[in-house]
Amino acid sequence: MSAGWSPADVGDQTGRSALVTGPTLGGLGFHTALELARHGARVTLAGRTPAKLDAAAEAITAEVPGAALDTLLVDLSDLESVRAAGRDAARLGPIHLLVNNAGIMASPYRRTPDGLESQMATNHFGPFLLTGLLLDQLTASGDGRVVTLSSQMHRLARSAPLADPHARRRHSRWRVYAQTKLANLLFTFELDRRLRRAALPVTALAAHPGLAGTHLAVNGQLGTTQGRRAAILDAAVKAVSQSAEAGAWPTLMAATADLPGGTYVGPGGPGQASGPPQVVDTTALARDEMAQRRLWETSEETVGLAWPARG
Repeated sequence: MSAGWSPADVGDQTGRSALVTGPTLGGLGFHTALELARHGARVTLAGRTPAKLDAAAEAITAEVPGAALDTLLVDLSDLESVRAAGRDAARLGPIHLLVNNAGIMASPYRRTPDGLESQMATNHFGPFLLTGLLLDQLTASGDGRVVTLSSQMHRLARSAPLADPHARRRHSRWRVYAQTKLANLLFTFELDRRLRRAALPVTALAAHPGLAGTHLAVNGQLGTTQGRRAAILDAAVKAVSQSAEAGAWPTLMAATADLPGGTYVGPGGPGQASGPPQVVDTTALARDEMAQRRLWETSEETVGLAWPARG
């Protein structure tokens, strides 16, 4: 089945509600949201910039007239913003699908209002809290699914990010990015195990886009996608990458295919860089249950939310 998977296999999503973080026009989240809307889902676009959310919504509506869209303001690097988004999201009712797509890559060192390194806050702690806050709505759907975006960069992480997240230490932007992508997998596998233990009707899966031509690397390196340097770097990335549209296929497969919780989906081509999506492997460290449990416990303490409650 998976060898030839394409968006044509998404199936009818009418009556299903999806929330996608990081839907910036042209990016992975945008193409994920577009295909879900094209197949009938009601899609909530969640991001921190109203103008960018409006631009994404306009572009989706232009391609899918009558698309059922909503927006949700959230800055995943700010835990109070995530809490506010969780309260606002109550108006959405049951949620069948949460796609934790938003992230930043190799950005310069910055501490968030919560005293956390910005990449770890945006890529892991914010999504961890948001997922926990939306769990009741995912459960209420009767068939909830959480898909979190990881990366092949998780393979470069030499250790799990288990130290005190508020402690200051020597900073390497790429080392931290790799650890955030490992954290996405540790979170996914521990979440799925805890959901089963709590007997909740929600599953957790992960996906990675391979080498996809998005603005993520450019924005991380330069802090902007505007100007001559950004244009040159962006062109270089896209020259060796598959399109962002194709990069969204693994996420869409993880979101809609008949797959068990704990599944990891990525491109099926050489080196998992491109190609039709299929179930792929991870490093042994990503499957380390002790690391999964310790990261979960650290994350609960960091965001101030212990979940899920046992069923």
